[in-house]
Amino acid sequence: MNRRGVTIVVHTDGEIRTRQYRVPLWGMRLGQGIALALLVAILLFLAFAGPITRSAMRVPGLEAEVARLRSENTRVQELAAALNRAESNYQQLRSILGARAPDPAGLRPELPRARVIAARAPGAAARFQPGPSIPTHWPLDDRGFLTRGQVSPGTESEAHPGIDIAVPVGTPVRAAGGGTVELAGVNDDYGMFVRVRHPGGYETMYGHASRLLVRDGDEVAAGQVIALSGNTGRSTAPHLHFEVRRDGRSIDPLAVVKEGS
Repeated sequence: MNRRGVTIVVHTDGEIRTRQYRVPLWGMRLGQGIALALLVAILLFLAFAGPITRSAMRVPGLEAEVARLRSENTRVQELAAALNRAESNYQQLRSILGARAPDPAGLRPELPRARVIAARAPGAAARFQPGPSIPTHWPLDDRGFLTRGQVSPGTESEAHPGIDIAVPVGTPVRAAGGGTVELAGVNDDYGMFVRVRHPGGYETMYGHASRLLVRDGDEVAAGQVIALSGNTGRSTAPHLHFEVRRDGRSIDPLAVVKEGS
């Protein structure tokens, strides 16, 4: 029987003789099959091993990211604890200032008003000058607790004209200077408020009162009690909102009024 096969001739450069190798056809086909199987195995290995290798290379970076997230989580927990302490202190301050006490905001502003009595020791110099005057006096008998200062537009997300002074409900509010009551009424934001016009283009505003003691057009002297502090309008705790304006523009009250004077 004639057996078909494949003859492989090997010739080395510089030599005369050649070598011949005869491989049966079935052996050649078997070799081709084995080579094809190896090629397929290599391709499958690369296909599956590539993602695994890339994932293994990402492990150090992921570990660093996990460490960073843990550090940030610790900082967030510390900030949350600080916020809780601040909230507790705020609630204590509200309690001290009488935020939970009954707020007499419902009292009618038309209640009878007592006559203003100014008294001082004999021979003592007058604290407040008579007649119209620019606002230079602190609007309270006590300094109070300054909870928020003047914030100009554009410097924060929300502008805040004037200053907020935390005082208990019912604290006398005095005119910072002599002038004419331009408006005394109720506003959604300021609650019960008084606006006084002074010489030199000055105006003062007193907001969140619980009772008004003056009316539109009244002439008031510096130091005269014009209202009682409260918690009316857009307010979260009892305080006095005090503004100073000049020529229609809000200015920092602490620039013209000495705290506690």
